[in-house]
Amino acid sequence: MARKIIVLRPRDEDGVVYMECMKNHAAHLGLHAVDGCGEFMASAPSPNRPEAELTCAACGCHRDYHRMVAVEDY
Repeated sequence: MARKIIVLRPRDEDGVVYMECMKNHAAHLGLHAVDGCGEFMASAPSPNRPEAELTCAACGCHRDYHRMVAVEDY
C-alpha cells in the first residue's frame, strides 16, 4: 500500500515543499548530527543579496539540504 503525504503548507512554483534540514554537521568526525530545523523558511532577499531566498532563515543552510516533498493537486 502506497502512502500519501498531505502537506498543508504553501508550496513553490514547482509544486514542491521543503521540509526538515538533513545537513550532517558532524560528517568530518565520522558521526551523524543534524541541527533540528523542522522546515525550510526562506530568508528575505535584499538588493545586495538576491540569492538570500534560497537560504533558510531558521538554520542558515541552503535549500538543497532540506528534504524535498512533491505535492500533488487533488
